[in-house]
Amino acid sequence: MNSCSRCGEEVNSRRAEWLTNQELAVTCMTCGEKEARQVKHTVLTLHKQGPMAFTAEFGRTAAVGANNKGGIVR
Repeated sequence: MNSCSRCGEEVNSRRAEWLTNQELAVTCMTCGEKEARQVKHTVLTLHKQGPMAFTAEFGRTAAVGANNKGGIVR
């Protein structure tokens, strides 16, 4: 088992491995959720796809012409 980089709580080895592979800090579920809630997300439903979550910065640019079938924005 690994320990959380924020609070020192034990972290599941599979979670720690996944976070390490994603080049993220190893955090427990509680600290990870607190960290994730600090980032604003935008949910867009793109053409012929289901809802997808984007960070607020990228969501603004992705929303322009999102449901335009050809992708041409004028």
